[in-house]
Amino acid sequence: MKNFAKLLTTALMIGCLAAGIAGCGGSGEKAAEVKQTVIYTNSDEEAQVAMKTALDKNGFEGKYIMQSFGTSELGGKLAAEGKNIEANVVTMTSYYLDSDQKQHPMFVELKDPAKPLVQHPNFYVPVLGNCGALFVNTEELKKAGLPMPKAIKDLADPMYKGHISVPDITGSSTAWLMTQAVLNEYGDEEGAKIMKQIEANAMPHLEKSGSGPLKKIRAGEVAVGFGLRHQAVADKAKGLPIDYVDPVEGNFMLTEAVAVIDKNAAENEQAVKIAECIAKNARPELLKIYPVALFEGEKIDDANKPANPKTYKEPLTVELLQKHQDLIKK
Repeated sequence: MKNFAKLLTTALMIGCLAAGIAGCGGSGEKAAEVKQTVIYTNSDEEAQVAMKTALDKNGFEGKYIMQSFGTSELGGKLAAEGKNIEANVVTMTSYYLDSDQKQHPMFVELKDPAKPLVQHPNFYVPVLGNCGALFVNTEELKKAGLPMPKAIKDLADPMYKGHISVPDITGSSTAWLMTQAVLNEYGDEEGAKIMKQIEANAMPHLEKSGSGPLKKIRAGEVAVGFGLRHQAVADKAKGLPIDYVDPVEGNFMLTEAVAVIDKNAAENEQAVKIAECIAKNARPELLKIYPVALFEGEKIDDANKPANPKTYKEPLTVELLQKHQDLIKK
């Protein structure tokens, strides 16, 4: 009986140990199956928060890693690395995605959450829009004795020298909204002359950041600037001495979109679900932050509706951006 008891105890111990090992192995295999989706983004911090909130609330908490990059930095990585990039999902200015897909097809097809107001390729879904406009510090404008500008071209007038701030096209996509408007309206030759004079008038307030001019205007350092329309609308609503002007050349727009890099079936499946979650569930909050309608049924208040929306005469590409940079900087 004593030997039997010893044998039974030993058997039970071995059984428990085996079960524990099996349990550990099973847990490890399960963990290995859940691979985190890597998201690269050029979006502002507030947009990243909106996307993370949407993902976490819809079952993807702990299933992704989001990394932030500057637009030109991420654009360079996409162009250089193609499908070999670490990311599974990218949110990026859409003209970069267009150029990348032409250079080396690398994205999978995605479905829109609703009918888009403007048609776009099927390998990305727009998630936010930015619209350009002039804005002024009404108090500083009055102190300087300057008239309210009606056109971007007005900023090339010598009377505005030292009183304006605009973004630099070599460092800011917001600057391209201004450049598109001028070149589209006046042509490459005349438009380039206007832009060069505007930049000369803006010195030393030529900003690498798209938000730089508004910061200068808020601080009263300058009277007039160019930037993202919705930011000036929000400042005016808060009671700040900020007003905005929809220029006669037009309000041009850039979109940021979500896309999925084509890796393999296992990785693509979760990446597509994450991308579609961002497109659908983050969109309501993104629309509040960036009040530009992209899909049918989206509503924005009248103040956030540009008076003169326009699109450039040519498709937007990285190559076109480079051409415009060369026109102004040569």
